Amino acid sequence: MRIAILIFDRLTALDAVGPYEVLSRLPGAELDFVAAKPGIKQTDTGRLALEAKRSIAEVPAPDVILVPGGEGSRPLMRDEPVLSWLRSAHESSRFTTSVCTGALVLGAAGILDGVRATTHWVYLDYLGSVGATPVSERVVEDGKVITAAGVSSGIDMALFLAGKLAGHDVAKAIQLGIEYDPEPPYDAGSPHKAPQSLVQAVRNLEDVPDPAARAT
Repeated sequence: MRIAILIFDRLTALDAVGPYEVLSRLPGAELDFVAAKPGIKQTDTGRLALEAKRSIAEVPAPDVILVPGGEGSRPLMRDEPVLSWLRSAHESSRFTTSVCTGALVLGAAGILDGVRATTHWVYLDYLGSVGATPVSERVVEDGKVITAAGVSSGIDMALFLAGKLAGHDVAKAIQLGIEYDPEPPYDAGSPHKAPQSLVQAVRNLEDVPDPAARAT
């Protein structure tokens, strides 16, 4: 089973690494970090890097595609070689997935047209402009497309996907192995729970693109 996680400069590390920690443990899985060009990709903090050892051209038909998000996902929405690879790979994939604003890249490739999907809560309204039907849920499945909300939800999505690929017992064993049993010290991980002043402050930090200006 071939799994391809697309990486690029200025991605959010946990979007890719969280699912990697789950999916790399699937029996028989061959997981690659891929990019338009192989090499080192800096994350959005500039303090961590991931390496793509294979190009997208070398992995034309993975069983599972995963697109993380981050500031660097914005240019990918206009990167025709990457979008073309996504369209082609999606035709034969078992599952095409995203974390956070990676959903916007799937949308720019035309993969989310009429599909129920989610993304980071700040960008949820924008998701409709790339063809999706936005859903405010942590993990959304529509056919073979599975999208996750912001950053940490990629772990939830990967466990959900692991259950579909290898069965619930394997997924539960992976969950136990990575001791994924979160008990955050604060109950502010959702805009529905956090104080509205904090919600607005976080929203103000994000540079949400103008739907009218997006490339189609």
